[in-house]
Amino acid sequence: MDYKKTKAAITTIPRDLNELEAFTGNIYESLMVIAKRANQINAELKEELNTKLQEFASFTDNLEEVFENREQIEISRYYEKLPKPTLIAYEEFKEGQIYYRNPAKEKK
Repeated sequence: MDYKKTKAAITTIPRDLNELEAFTGNIYESLMVIAKRANQINAELKEELNTKLQEFASFTDNLEEVFENREQIEISRYYEKLPKPTLIAYEEFKEGQIYYRNPAKEKK
């Protein structure tokens, strides 16, 4: 998924807990679904950022030479301005884009 085009809020805003509870019937289950998805998004964004930054990495052992690469700085700033993974996951959960299941409920 392209996280750059998400409609998630950039800042943290208060949420209605009853709205979260309505999706699964249990507020804690809803929060766990969002938390697990946020961890997945965070891992994907981190890997993507690291691969982009590796293109500009210099492998010199000289400590006196410090290079400021403008492209690296711009890429880092861009990723810092993206919404946090928890906000992206919340938006996906609210829109019904996350598939989840609870094996404990399926056994009953």
